[in-house]
Amino acid sequence: MKLGFTPVLVKESANGADVTAASKAAAASGKVSQAKVEAFTRGLANLLGAGVPLSRALNIVIREASHPAAKAQWTAIHDGVVGGASLADSMAKFPRTFPAVYVAMVRAGELGGFLDIVLNQIADFQTREQDLKGKVKAALVYPIVLAVIATGVMIFLLTFFIPRFSQIFKDMGGSLPWLTLAIVGASKLVMSYGPYLLALAIAGYMLAMHALRSLNGRRFFERIMLGTPLLGHVAARFALVRFSRMLGTLIGSGVQLIAALKVSKEAIGNQTLSDTVGRAIEEVQKGAALSRSLSVSKQLFPPSVIEMVAVAEETGRLDKELMRMSQTFEQELDRELRMLVALAEPLMLFVMAALIGTVVVGMLLPIFNLQELVK
Repeated sequence: MKLGFTPVLVKESANGADVTAASKAAAASGKVSQAKVEAFTRGLANLLGAGVPLSRALNIVIREASHPAAKAQWTAIHDGVVGGASLADSMAKFPRTFPAVYVAMVRAGELGGFLDIVLNQIADFQTREQDLKGKVKAALVYPIVLAVIATGVMIFLLTFFIPRFSQIFKDMGGSLPWLTLAIVGASKLVMSYGPYLLALAIAGYMLAMHALRSLNGRRFFERIMLGTPLLGHVAARFALVRFSRMLGTLIGSGVQLIAALKVSKEAIGNQTLSDTVGRAIEEVQKGAALSRSLSVSKQLFPPSVIEMVAVAEETGRLDKELMRMSQTFEQELDRELRMLVALAEPLMLFVMAALIGTVVVGMLLPIFNLQELVK
C-alpha cells in the first residue's frame, strides 16, 4: 500500500493453512469427556427423532459444542458424513471417544433404519454406566481417605515423635523392651533411608501399573481379586451387570448374537472373566444354546442366571430379560457395595487404632519400667 497498490485478492499462505490444519488435528486428537459424548449422543438422537436430517442435526450439535476437541471431532464426523461415509465409519476414526461397542450399535441402527432409537439406547446405557461407576468410586472414597490419614499419622510418629523419645531413652540407659527397640529401629530406618524407601515405593507402583497393562499381569491380579471373599463376588457381579446390559442393548438394537457377544465381552472389564465368555462364544458358533454356553463360568453366571437366560431364549425375549437382569443385579450390587463400605469403615478404624496404639504403647513401656525401678 505504501507503493500505491490496492489489493484485489487476499489469500492465506500455505504456511498459514498448515498451521490451521495442524491446530485442527491437535484439537481433534484431544480427549473428550464421557459427559460431552453423552450430551452429543442424546442431542443427536432427539434431533433425528424430530425428523431433522442427519447432516443438519450434526451442524446443530456442532454449533452447541463449546469444547475445542469435541467441536473438532463433531466437525470431522459431519464432514465424513457429507462426503459419503456412514456415521459409524466417521465415528470409528476417533476410537478414544467412540469405542468399538458404540460404533457397532450405531452401525446396526444405520442398517436397520432406527438410528435415533439406537442413539437413545446408547445415551441411556452411558448414563447407567456412569452411575454404576460413580457408586463404585464413592464406595472406595472413605476407605482410601482413612488409609491416607493412617499413613500420614504413622509417618509423623516415625519421623517426629519417636526420635525425640529415642534421645530420652538413650539418656536413661538400661535395656529397652523388644517392642520399643523395634519401633525405634523402624524410625531410624525411615529417617535414614526415607527418600530411598519413597523411590522404591514409586518404582513398585510403576512396575505394578506396567504389569497390569499386560494380559498376564492383569489376569494374575484379577484371579487374586476374584478369590478374595466378598470382594470377588462384588467384582463378578459388576462384570455381570455390564455384560448383560451391553448384550441386551445390542440385541435390542438388531445386532446379531455372535457380534453382540464379541462386543459385550469387551465391556466386562475383567480379562479373566472375558476369557470364559470367549470360550462361550466359541460354543455358540458351533451351534450350542447361549444358556448352555454361558454355564462354563459359574462365578460370572450362577445357575439362576443360566435358567433365566434359557427361558428368555425359549420365549424370544432375550434382550428384554437381559435388561431386566442388569437392573435387578445393579440394585443388588448397590446393596453389596454399601455393605462392604459399612464393613470397611470399622475395619480401617481398627487398623488405624492398632497401629497408632502399638507405637504409643511401645514408647510408654520404658517409662513404666523406669517408674518400677524408682520404686
